[in-house]
Amino acid sequence: MPDFIYETDESTTVKDREKVEIPRRHRVLLHNDHYTTMDFVVMVLKEVFYKPHREAVRIMLNVHENGIGVAGVYPKALAEAKIMTTHRLARDHGFPLKCSMEPE
Repeated sequence: MPDFIYETDESTTVKDREKVEIPRRHRVLLHNDHYTTMDFVVMVLKEVFYKPHREAVRIMLNVHENGIGVAGVYPKALAEAKIMTTHRLARDHGFPLKCSMEPE
């Protein structure tokens, strides 16, 4: 005979699992201006958005030619942090580089 006995409680209920929603992601957009240098935009893309050099140059050229470009897609809090970091870096270097975000 086993040393333990399982007792069942008829009042025990099973709860349905709560549906977990995936956080909405946001595109971080870089906006073209006539003052921020291309080299600075590439540096921001590499240092803040962790883009490889070739991709950073491609994004920078897209911003230059089309007026706007996607730097990356992130959860909202991370997108906001990257925008604040970019604005601080641009201000510290004397550039008016602007970023914004939009839901994906």
